[in-house]
Amino acid sequence: MKKPGHWLSLFRPYTLLLAATLAVAAAGCWASADDSDPLQFDDTPLEDLLQYPDWFKNSFLELDDDLKEAIAAGKKGIIVYFGQKRCAYCKMLIERNFTTPDIVKYTRENFDVIPIDIWSPESVTTPGGESLSERDYAQQLGTNFTPSLVFYDVDGHVALRLRGYYPPYQFRAALEYVADGHYKRENFATYMARGDKTLRFEPGDLIEEPFFAQPPYNLDRSHFPAELPLVVFFEQGDCHACDILHTEPLRRTTLRKLFDRFDSVQLDMWADTPLVKPDGTRSTARDWAKELGIFYAPTIVFFDEQGKEIIRVDSVVHFFRLRNVLNYVVSRGYVTEPNFLRWSSRTRRVLDEPDQEQNASR
Repeated sequence: MKKPGHWLSLFRPYTLLLAATLAVAAAGCWASADDSDPLQFDDTPLEDLLQYPDWFKNSFLELDDDLKEAIAAGKKGIIVYFGQKRCAYCKMLIERNFTTPDIVKYTRENFDVIPIDIWSPESVTTPGGESLSERDYAQQLGTNFTPSLVFYDVDGHVALRLRGYYPPYQFRAALEYVADGHYKRENFATYMARGDKTLRFEPGDLIEEPFFAQPPYNLDRSHFPAELPLVVFFEQGDCHACDILHTEPLRRTTLRKLFDRFDSVQLDMWADTPLVKPDGTRSTARDWAKELGIFYAPTIVFFDEQGKEIIRVDSVVHFFRLRNVLNYVVSRGYVTEPNFLRWSSRTRRVLDEPDQEQNASR
């Protein structure tokens, strides 16, 4: 049984609440202000349009000027929020994280938050002075999932990118990673791993699936191209988000049938399990996860038949999003459309036809 640790050696005294939240997470208890689980929600598109918090900056979308104003106000930079009005993951960020008092207070003290609609044709000027549409700006920054947050520092450099929804304790860590300048010394994966080591005292069992390949793991595709794409699950023991992945979306017949069209491997991201990577070189699960910059469990990484990474899901994921990603890969949609969201919007009418299994589960 793991004992909760703390990150007080990493953060300022302000982060006592973060350390307490991490300890709660390690103990497997995710109580929030309303006693609901921030990882449990329906991710189908919203019926009602999502509204931004009233404290988001009412910007003219001249981000170079917005950054100057933030600096003049003594802030550490700006956060550009890329979202969609019917995105369930965006709703969780706005209605859970951005209603948590300490997160709101800390965010507003250190950053101005500027919303971008990823489908809007309206013009935006980037911190670097480039003018383009909001839609093209989102695609330029590789926004495959919403919400995506891009943190710009006072010099107009990207300090951190978050793609997808993260629960409050990890979101707090991301805010402090940028505001406290840790990004100047180490990447976010190293920062998170360094703090998370205090929460791991002994390995925990992973939840296996019948479609996972068994060791030894020879994933070499550079010398011997495979017939099927590869999906690698990077997980860890005593992982609440991993448990939800296995007990909810991965129990769905629709997804299990799709995984029959992949070579699937599960790895403990902290283990020294030997393997041969898709590029043919030898490594361990731990070293490969570090090389890939993985900081969130579970992270699901997809590779094509030649071993090239296609897309990864390294944030909270449920049925609707995971199904679309799987379809994107098996249909080879990435060959003609490298932006997942753009591909998804074009195929939504087909993929969103009534799903009897999904309707029965509501």
